[in-house]
Amino acid sequence: MSGPRLKPFVEDVFREALAAVDPEQSVREALRLERDTLWIRGVPYRLTGTSRLVLLALGKAAAGMAAGALAALGTRVERCVVVPKADGLDSRALPACRVVPGAHPIPDERSVEAGRALLEAVEGLTADDLVLVLLSGGGSALAEVPRAPVTLDDIVVTTELLLRAGADIWLLNSVRRKLSAIKGGRLAQAAAPARVVNLILSDVLGNPLPVIASGPTVEPERIVSDLELVLEGLGVWQAIPPRVRSLLVEPEVPSGRLDNVVQSVVLADAAALVRAAAEACRERGLPAVLCGARFTGEAREFGRFWAALARTVREERQPWTPPVAIVAGGELTVTVRGSGRGGRNTEMALAAALALEGSEGITVASLASDGDDGRSGAAGAVVDTTTTGVLRERGIDPLRALQENDSATALAAADALVVTGLTGTNVNDLYLAIVE
Repeated sequence: MSGPRLKPFVEDVFREALAAVDPEQSVREALRLERDTLWIRGVPYRLTGTSRLVLLALGKAAAGMAAGALAALGTRVERCVVVPKADGLDSRALPACRVVPGAHPIPDERSVEAGRALLEAVEGLTADDLVLVLLSGGGSALAEVPRAPVTLDDIVVTTELLLRAGADIWLLNSVRRKLSAIKGGRLAQAAAPARVVNLILSDVLGNPLPVIASGPTVEPERIVSDLELVLEGLGVWQAIPPRVRSLLVEPEVPSGRLDNVVQSVVLADAAALVRAAAEACRERGLPAVLCGARFTGEAREFGRFWAALARTVREERQPWTPPVAIVAGGELTVTVRGSGRGGRNTEMALAAALALEGSEGITVASLASDGDDGRSGAAGAVVDTTTTGVLRERGIDPLRALQENDSATALAAADALVVTGLTGTNVNDLYLAIVE
């Protein structure tokens, strides 16, 4: 079986782009320890002989980020808690760290154990101590401590309802913050009066700090939307557990400024991934143009748009002249209606493949930087103008597969899936259209 002709080219570009947002290297390069001073991106923090240095790493990139910090800080770290994703756990050695894997995308008892471990690590600190927090995407589910009277089961039911309804990360994390005892700056409050510095790999478009991992150690944003109205619009309000609804309609109570949070630095994000992918194309002799890194919306609709853009370039030589790689980033959503196997990236790719029918010389890719695209078992997929024909030859109706949210099953039959395993990073998704 052979997949799309340019799939090996796309996989090479993707691999190089991921290297540019490597968590371990990003953190290691941001830190420098000199005697009694820790330099973080050029900002000095004095550590006295009695100062405790606490390291907390939370998210899909937690293991890599922690490894980078330990390489720079060594035995100066007194307490260390690392909360990675349990499935596909990064096996690298993390000496002197307590590793507490959590569950994703739905929290479970492991996530609660991880949340409590984070709170325990910041108990009893003083103003001389420094807490270095390494945040990456996925942290919202990986660590949780339910806020009374809400239970873990309440949070699970609510999360599942929102995910199936196609809620974006902004709405999902707005709800999560209201239900949690560690999100929305509450972990930083627990660490006070110790100084807190955040190093962040962003998986949220535009890098809004309160949204990334639901902002456990950043200044919380005021939630101005009427959550009841928004959730009614999604058709899920009445299905949400009553205890959750009671917290969601509570008036916001200002918690005071987090004066102990002294610095927050975004080390890598979707824009860095996109720039690196474009440069990788150019290095291989293919001109590339950047189209931004903030694309959102329904995956199948974006797939149709992305294919239409590529066809315009191919057939009308507008707005760019081929050959060219069109490169962008973002994070799409899927409103689940069927019972098939897939993810946002495979769904985007299958929709694009359908929209490419009748054209030629176009390849489209949609790839998750964390290597974990929903229920697809892949990072995403690469398709071209021949993909749907191949599927039909093999007895698969691509339109029906799309309607059933069964994009991964279909694209596996066309050898179009890109399987990387967990990459150890998480900075949204990469979209490519190669126009020959």
